[in-house]
Amino acid sequence: MLTPIAYGLAVVLNLFVLFIGARFLLVPHAAAAGYGVPAKKDGDVAYLTIKGLRDGGYGLLGLALLAFAGARAEAWYMLIVALLPLGDTLIVLRNGGTRAVAFGIHFATAVIVLISAALLFAV
Repeated sequence: MLTPIAYGLAVVLNLFVLFIGARFLLVPHAAAAGYGVPAKKDGDVAYLTIKGLRDGGYGLLGLALLAFAGARAEAWYMLIVALLPLGDTLIVLRNGGTRAVAFGIHFATAVIVLISAALLFAV
């Protein structure tokens, strides 16, 4: 029973990160606003594109690890990847974003990713 939940959560999280990456590539300013730190209208597009590529790459890498290397490799990957939303929490707080976004989105994401890692280690 635990295996489908562990794999399912990992797939959903990786697809979600892939979606976020695509959103930063397709509608960068809207994605930045959703991230919690709106981008300047006349700048920042290169950095938003970098974020989109980074997130898309992380989503694809997570899916590939799960498909080709298995749950243990994905668990280690998720454990390391949890550092990114923790960093995002600090970025939002240091750049004028709200605590609600910092903790309600980014910190909560880190917790869910750590739960996913724990479930994957358990299978």
